[in-house]
Amino acid sequence: MNRVVLLVGKSTFFQSVTRCPLGNPANYPFATIEPEEARVIVPSPRFDALCQKYKPASEVPAHITVFDIAGLTKGASKGEGLGNAFLSNIRAVDAIYQVVRCFDDAEIIHIEGDVNPTRDLQIILDELRLKDIEFAQRHRETVEKVTKRGGQSLEVKAKKMELETVDKIIKYLEDGKRIANGTWTTKEVEIINSMLLLTAKPAIYLVNLSERDYIRKKNKFLPAIKEWIDNNSPGDIIIPISVSLEERLSQMETDEEREEELKNLGTQSALPKIVTTMRKALNLISFFTCGADEVREWTIRQGTKAPQAAGVIHNDLMDTFILAQVTKYEDLIELGDDAAVKAAGKLHQKGKDYVVEDGDIIYFRAGAGKN
Repeated sequence: MNRVVLLVGKSTFFQSVTRCPLGNPANYPFATIEPEEARVIVPSPRFDALCQKYKPASEVPAHITVFDIAGLTKGASKGEGLGNAFLSNIRAVDAIYQVVRCFDDAEIIHIEGDVNPTRDLQIILDELRLKDIEFAQRHRETVEKVTKRGGQSLEVKAKKMELETVDKIIKYLEDGKRIANGTWTTKEVEIINSMLLLTAKPAIYLVNLSERDYIRKKNKFLPAIKEWIDNNSPGDIIIPISVSLEERLSQMETDEEREEELKNLGTQSALPKIVTTMRKALNLISFFTCGADEVREWTIRQGTKAPQAAGVIHNDLMDTFILAQVTKYEDLIELGDDAAVKAAGKLHQKGKDYVVEDGDIIYFRAGAGKN
């Protein structure tokens, strides 16, 4: 639900965003062999405010899990380079950060020999698309075996409908498009999700600029990149970043040092936006549990009902759910404390059909758990 993979020009960014020494930012192709994994804390002013208010013994923020995996090159869909390992690793995640190099530097090797962001974007799209066609064709063979049995059973009828969807998917991919950018019915989405297609995953494009270009918000490649994404992946998000700047900031010892440096440069770090934008792309929201012992921010998908949200804390809470006592974050901040919220009639009792809203502060009541 919150597992994200990095594509291209990745390891230095991985170290910067995770603030850890994992990854291998070496200056040669395929420096990363085995996937590296780290948790990235989600920037959350609401969580910070609640910790300040409750001053709990334990503070547990929300996070996303980021993977740095083996790099992709032309021919990866056919096993070139570390392609097969690369593509199998992508299938296991929920979304993709694609880092696109947009700066010239003779000392940093580019596997294609020169810097050409739109060419790089096209190579990655083509390799993911070609592998998806292969996945879809294999899936089609499996489904077709059932349809060839004949008869009018519910299973055969369902598989015939699935076969039509798979053929539609293959045609869409052969036309050069990403599955994520298509319009699909609810039933088609269920089939797509079962196939774990690479191009069905949300993607955020991180445009890696020199520090100078990032600060002045100008770069010669940006117009061509925007045009390419508008034509090939419409609606996907582009976020400028300077990995070299973020790397330098990550090496500073304190937040105060980083803030002072950003103030002197007249710019901001792109990392908070990169993390929060990915959560939105994945349709993720937060609810909170609060008290003197612990303040914790929990991650759920938008549209989750109260029992399922309780199950994120512990499976038994979902099975034995009785009700949810819900306080709106804004009410707590405005009224000051739990007692004032209750006195004002702002502590709401919600049942099994309640859909949790972003920012809810919840106390779950449940029956006795199973032995």
